[in-house]
Amino acid sequence: MIITIIIFIIILGILVFVHEFGHFIVAKKSGMRVDEFGFGFPPRIAGIQKVNGRLKWVWGHKDPLDTEKTVYSFNWIPLGGFVKIRGENNEGEDDPRSFINRPFWGRFFTLVAGVCMNLLLACCIFIGGYMVGLPVAVNSLSEIPAHSTFSQPQIGILDVLAGEPAAKAGILPNDVVVSVDGQSFTAISDLQSYVGSHKGQSLDFVILRDKKELTFHITPLTNPGPDQGPTGIELALVGRLKYSPVFAIIEGVKTTGMELSAIVGGLYQLFSGQLGFSSLGGPVKIAKLTGQVAGMGFVFLMQFMAFLSLNLAVLNILPFPALDGGRVLFLLVEKIRGKRNNQKFEQIANTAGFVFLILLMVAVTINDIVRK
Repeated sequence: MIITIIIFIIILGILVFVHEFGHFIVAKKSGMRVDEFGFGFPPRIAGIQKVNGRLKWVWGHKDPLDTEKTVYSFNWIPLGGFVKIRGENNEGEDDPRSFINRPFWGRFFTLVAGVCMNLLLACCIFIGGYMVGLPVAVNSLSEIPAHSTFSQPQIGILDVLAGEPAAKAGILPNDVVVSVDGQSFTAISDLQSYVGSHKGQSLDFVILRDKKELTFHITPLTNPGPDQGPTGIELALVGRLKYSPVFAIIEGVKTTGMELSAIVGGLYQLFSGQLGFSSLGGPVKIAKLTGQVAGMGFVFLMQFMAFLSLNLAVLNILPFPALDGGRVLFLLVEKIRGKRNNQKFEQIANTAGFVFLILLMVAVTINDIVRK
């Protein structure tokens, strides 16, 4: 449990840090005044600042040695990082380097830079994954692209129908079939044929789960219903798909696009009422999934982090107050109107949006705990 929490904190920290680094670097390049870039969240341990060409320490919450220079701080709460840009909360109107006084495009790209960095991180993970071999599931070897290699093929279980023989025996999704009655199978069709020819008879399934081999006794149904199957499991051929560097880049970009499309589609289903509130997952659920994925191996964990990074990008770009997308929306309204928005209204809207998001997070977390 402790290891799972540590892994979860590291992954969350990387995702948030990468996001905030995007805001930071573009703000700097756009000529904005960045007061602080923090590793972790306050309270502050110490900070480093460049003064007169030399690096100097700023201990605790002492004021910066030079208010015109950025403080690079190290903080006690290891959950990513943060960036404090002068004017992002509508202050510093008399400072030409303040966010609110910079040109439209500088502000726009600063706001969307965090989302772009999360997209880039996910894409790089997929590209690197394809270079070393990314876990995939296919129905047969004929589906493997000609310009790739598919290694370590195994028959995996994608899904288990509740109430069916496999589920009653204790089979779980992501289990790997090692053998049935002492026989090993390399093709899904061969395994299905064997099970189909032994309906009503107890079969010994040897399953690989968390690097341990377990034996389960399953009796296939004699007369399964239409599209049901005798055991109630969905099989796939799982293995490592590897590409050359050029094709890895192409496939990495394609995978990023497909996963992004799936996430957007899921949000549409949520907002259109096709999915209920119970389908949402908060920190507790994500931490639990992190532990499960970590047990499957490092490559699986990196793949999961890429998926989380894409989710973070999509959620942040939603046009809702307090999110990056909400700030972009206010900026676009300002551009269309040709004059500065009511700063008090913006601040109230962002505060209200932040409170709503906190309450939503609390509700989702409670839902995770109740479901657990």
